[in-house]
Amino acid sequence: MTPPLNATADPADPADAAAPAHQRRKAERPDELLDAALSLFVEKGYAATRIDEVARRAGVSKGTLYLYYASKEELLKEVIRSRLSTPIAEAFETVAAHSGNTSELLTEVIAPWWAQVIGSDASGVFKLIITEVRNFPDIAQFYNREVVEPGHRLMDQVIRRGIASGEFRAVDVPAAVHSLLLPMIMLCVHRHSLGACEAVSDMGQPIDFIRAHFALLLRGLQQAGDVASVTSAASKAQT
Repeated sequence: MTPPLNATADPADPADAAAPAHQRRKAERPDELLDAALSLFVEKGYAATRIDEVARRAGVSKGTLYLYYASKEELLKEVIRSRLSTPIAEAFETVAAHSGNTSELLTEVIAPWWAQVIGSDASGVFKLIITEVRNFPDIAQFYNREVVEPGHRLMDQVIRRGIASGEFRAVDVPAAVHSLLLPMIMLCVHRHSLGACEAVSDMGQPIDFIRAHFALLLRGLQQAGDVASVTSAASKAQT
């Protein structure tokens, strides 16, 4: 599951340690089912994956799976919600609390967030949606409502923040949002398609691509003559 921004785990939580093993196992089961579902959906495709295969990979019976998720569609919706919808909602809070300038917000908060998504199983959701969603209009509507719309609102908010402060030029905001997001999404898709093939040349580390992409984007957004702050923000992102 994708952790929230700036989250720190506490492996020594005494409450967890004190809980009986079977209780901890039961509490972990929904996430285990989601992990199994996402891995199979990405490997085989949503349509080709059977619910009993998900249960088997998670190490439970099909009946147990149905105690948590009523259908394969509900399972996929919860995968989308947990891997992307919830982290996006948490990102809104982080953006609202950021006190620095907008260039720093992009390079120190948004760029690492994308690196985290691309490095986790959440990146597989993008490939899954692109390859399958045309045949499942209900899932398409759900994904648009839970991921596309809030994701665009988040980046729209960030860019307008920079424009309002005078840091960014008065650009076409929807076009700027697409320019920022689409390469990130394609990087996720690449990881689970061509990037999974040994014969394909390595694109390098995703974080290097992300840093370069955000540096280019900032140079286009910044007011003329404000190159120094762009360079400073990009340098901070590389540390």
